[in-house]
Amino acid sequence: MTAIATSPARLTQADLEVIIEQALEEARTRGATQAEAAVSQDTGLSVGVRLGEVETLEHQRDRSMGITVYFGKRKGSAGTSDFSPPAVRATVAKACSIARFTAEDACAGLADSELMAKAPPDLDLSHPWSITADRAIDLAKACEAAAMAFDPRINNSEGASVASHRGLHVYGNTHGFVGGYPTTSHTVSCVVLAGTGEDMQRDYWYSSSRDWRELQEPEIIGRESARRTIARLDPRKLATRRAPVLFVPELARGLIGHFVAAIRGSSQYRQSSFLLDSVGQQIFPAQFSISERPHLLKAMGSAPFDDEGVATRDRELIAGGVLTGYVLSSYSARKLGLQTTGNAGGSHNLLVAPNTTGGAAAMLARLGTGLMVTELMGQGVNTVTGDYSRGAAGFWVENGAIQYPVAEITIAGNLRDMFKGIAAVGDDVDVRGGTRVGSILLEELTIAGE
Repeated sequence: MTAIATSPARLTQADLEVIIEQALEEARTRGATQAEAAVSQDTGLSVGVRLGEVETLEHQRDRSMGITVYFGKRKGSAGTSDFSPPAVRATVAKACSIARFTAEDACAGLADSELMAKAPPDLDLSHPWSITADRAIDLAKACEAAAMAFDPRINNSEGASVASHRGLHVYGNTHGFVGGYPTTSHTVSCVVLAGTGEDMQRDYWYSSSRDWRELQEPEIIGRESARRTIARLDPRKLATRRAPVLFVPELARGLIGHFVAAIRGSSQYRQSSFLLDSVGQQIFPAQFSISERPHLLKAMGSAPFDDEGVATRDRELIAGGVLTGYVLSSYSARKLGLQTTGNAGGSHNLLVAPNTTGGAAAMLARLGTGLMVTELMGQGVNTVTGDYSRGAAGFWVENGAIQYPVAEITIAGNLRDMFKGIAAVGDDVDVRGGTRVGSILLEELTIAGE
């Protein structure tokens, strides 16, 4: 075996590839018919301040290796955080021992060799931020100070935070594939409170990016968190009714998340989805589409290959409202008699196409009279039946204009009906996560209140 440094110092991709090769060679020596290994290391800095004082200061340094071996259709897995050659050998030995006692699974094994990423593209996902703890604290204090100074009714804070993380992930298998890529993520956020007694309201705002130079200024984030908090003061309750409901972009992302959970391969083969066997069916209105774009530069959901080394690719998940395919790993694909879609580990940049222009104002105009939801609470979503019931808060809108904040209500429906009842998707797209979507307007939901 080639010796490499195993001290806490940051290792290079070449170093991690050597560890992968060591693990795979040991698996071959022990008689494994197939094997795969993943090695990662992550470092980070996060600080939090509250009311001008430092509340948290954390430096993270994590590393791990996971090895999976196959003896025919028997599978065993083990992991370690010790990268020394003896520890790697011992970890492989443990995985091999486990495999010899597991039951055979006809769907077990590596993804097909011809699907491996032959020439993974550079997606510009790594922009390290050489920020010191002192500088991060200064930025967090500036963010919170801007929020506290925004309005005299802002009288408390849950804090402002600055976080910067850097990761390196390398994967390899006995098909001969070895690949890796570095990533970074940076975030600035703020949460403040206003009001007194039972009318205490809170809200937040944040900025997140692969490239720290593209973050919003801390003062802007602070002021926006304060503006949102002040807007929620003196909320009213609503009488129970049915009405149109507008989900703001950061919550619309959750609606798409429920859809993805229902078409995930594991949900399909376990028959635990309200969208069981739905390929080719009309799930959304005809003007609705969702694309997967794994190779967007700097995007939070981008990846040149999935967790099995399978090349990621563009595809249309929803076209003309019709479901074109599931979200599959090689295992779930085999369980369904299909081929992997390169989604081991999840989806990569889902883009929901807008069908309304004019931003948030245009979506309020489309809403007319109804509820704009800005916060959801609880976990009342059943992806087996599609039943949906969540606590909510937001604003009552009449004639396209916000009238007053509302709280202590519940919105309810069934996701299948909700998806078919999407009336519009805005171009006020939130790009901070792996799902890029604007506001979503639903034709009607039950609003339970007084």
